[in-house]
Amino acid sequence: MDEPTQPMRGGCLCGAVRYEVDGPLRNVVGCHCGQCLKTHGNYAAYSATDKKNLRLIEDRGLAWYKSSDTARRGFCRECGASLFWEPTFADYIAVSAGSMDGPTGLKVVRHIFTQDKPDWYEITDGAEQVAASMYTNDPA
Repeated sequence: MDEPTQPMRGGCLCGAVRYEVDGPLRNVVGCHCGQCLKTHGNYAAYSATDKKNLRLIEDRGLAWYKSSDTARRGFCRECGASLFWEPTFADYIAVSAGSMDGPTGLKVVRHIFTQDKPDWYEITDGAEQVAASMYTNDPA
């Protein structure tokens, strides 16, 4: 993870959820699993940080959906923005890269669950591709 020089801020489209990350952020992983495709309408691009580094500035719109036995997804109940993916098996939280106020200095380094990728797009950025996930139960 790269250490930011100042806290990274971000949030949803309507502003009902705002957050700040004060600590290192992982480079971006593109997740092509079926859940991410249904949640985002496309593959999902996530960074991640230790849970202790994430602070909610505004959470009036934040809602959580238990998407599996091993994770939940945080979204804005007002505008529908998908913001977080939180595993139950680790102490990190994945943050939707598109929800961050730019510039981030991050780059895409890996694609996971490429076996689930639909036929209407190709992955051509040269980043590593993994058929499932490198980590047990880790779609982001």
